Amino acid sequence: MSGKTILVWFRKDLRIHDNEILTEAVRKGNNIIPVYCFDPRHFDLTYFDTLKTGVIRAQFLLESVADLRKSFQNLGGDLVIRVGRPENILPELVSKYQVHEVYHHREVASEETGISAMVEDALWKLKINLKHFIGHTLYHKEDLPFPINNIPDVFSNFRKKIERDSSVRSCHDAPGAMVFPANLEYGELPSLSELGFHDPVKIDERSVMKFHGGETEALKRLQDYFWATNSVKTYKQTRNGLIGADYSSKFSAWIALGCLSPREVYWEIKKYEQVHGANDSSYGLYLELLWRDYFRYMFKKYGNKFFQKSGFKGVAPEEGENQLAYFELWKKGETGIPFVDANMLELNATGFMSNRGRQNVASFLVKDLKVNWMWGAAYFEEKLIDYCPANNWGNWAYIAGVGNDPREYRYFNVLKQALDYDSQGDYVKLWFPELSSLSPENIHQPWKISEDERAEYQLKSFAKAPIYAPELGATKGKI
Repeated sequence: MSGKTILVWFRKDLRIHDNEILTEAVRKGNNIIPVYCFDPRHFDLTYFDTLKTGVIRAQFLLESVADLRKSFQNLGGDLVIRVGRPENILPELVSKYQVHEVYHHREVASEETGISAMVEDALWKLKINLKHFIGHTLYHKEDLPFPINNIPDVFSNFRKKIERDSSVRSCHDAPGAMVFPANLEYGELPSLSELGFHDPVKIDERSVMKFHGGETEALKRLQDYFWATNSVKTYKQTRNGLIGADYSSKFSAWIALGCLSPREVYWEIKKYEQVHGANDSSYGLYLELLWRDYFRYMFKKYGNKFFQKSGFKGVAPEEGENQLAYFELWKKGETGIPFVDANMLELNATGFMSNRGRQNVASFLVKDLKVNWMWGAAYFEEKLIDYCPANNWGNWAYIAGVGNDPREYRYFNVLKQALDYDSQGDYVKLWFPELSSLSPENIHQPWKISEDERAEYQLKSFAKAPIYAPELGATKGKI
């Protein structure tokens, strides 16, 4: 064998393209042992009695790892797959295959960084170095115009300085030929049942699109959104949509698992602008990537404060007396507010929810129902196909008023939002067909119609007033 033997530990970087740990490992002709560990802790219950990973995201993860394995097989090797804790598995592999060094990408949330620390300690006992790389962000940490502790707490200030003083690095080329040690025991991809899930994923035909995990599908979606459909051209106008694949990019699920590189998306924007010219839509898509960076860097700045009720503002939001009962109704999509309930049904059935929906259901839970915002964040952690810690907890803290929102109080009137963004009720009708006979205004406020009309339209789901509506000014109905 030539060169060293490098173990490349994959986590949320499940791709070949623009992957520095892989490029660097291959660069000097090293022997590569690519490894992915299905850590049982990722499928445990949380402190909030929710799953850390729900079945929809688990299926997406399995597809993504399978695709990464296929990529290595096409290059003459394979992906080593294990089920177990990395701090136990990686030292075993290091000893068995005489590994010289282990490469991995840094994470920012405490659980992920804690696992890295345990791996590093275990490897140190073997006198093996765990080499850290930075590859999850658009802007490299070393290129920021300020140290982490001085990152502005207001996004607009961060954006202005970044755009003036920083630049996005080029993508790393996908490595060509690789050298893999002989006689590796690669292991089998686990099934959903082996990860603790007993029911298969059922595809709901109302899903905005059929998400399939993996770098191959991610790059297909990238080409489709920019070039086949030219959907990016109208992103600014359609981004608040609710139905269909192309009102937004839908890149988030692949970016969250690292099947798609943020830099790859950025440079695709630049290619698009060279052909079609820059516009508000292409810039708007770039801003979404920048927001993602921002939350990751804020996590590095404030750490576990994003996992505390008071965030980094120091004052927790007001909570109500009936919050546990209200939370259960919110989760099941049974609040009596069709716009809120439709969004929650979509989340539960598909693992996805629009940005407009996320803002509204979060605000409704925290500001109207006065439920602990952390419960909502934990529920999203379980259900979202595109979950990543910084985005999810950062956005929930933002809505709850304990994070990066510069406003003293941000509030979404869900009835006004429903009439603004689902004016004809098409989205609500998709998830509640029994409301289809109502007028657009009444679709969003079925409690306004008479009891006789409710009986006529067989509105079983909306047979009484909602538990809370902004126009009613107080909680209504019985729990």
